Amino acid sequence: MIYDDLAAIALAEFADIVQRAEMLGRRAATPLKLRLYLRDATFLDVWLNPAATDYAYHWEQRAKRGLIHRFDNAPDFPHLSTFPQHLHNGAENIVETSHLSTDPAEALRTVLDFVRQKLADYDRGTP
Repeated sequence: MIYDDLAAIALAEFADIVQRAEMLGRRAATPLKLRLYLRDATFLDVWLNPAATDYAYHWEQRAKRGLIHRFDNAPDFPHLSTFPQHLHNGAENIVETSHLSTDPAEALRTVLDFVRQKLADYDRGTP
């Protein structure tokens, strides 16, 4: 199962920021998404459609910092050069281009590198 593979990557390669992984919203034996709990009491939800062609990597920080960061490819912003890929960078209405890989493992590594860098910035007091 793809979420098992992604959880293993997160826990092995990003143990400095990922505390635990949980499969959520099971439909029969198949989880609907992967939740990664982060060291700062926030979480990253990973959702992939069954073919892994549609995705959302949503870092939920509203309760802690009032922020969200979400890489997704919903066809919402046709004016972007990377349509349908985009990044909600801090809020739903702050949308930027995104060049996230279509390979889920590579994409997760990119997103968790982004999270790792942001957490380091927060630790230094710079958003």
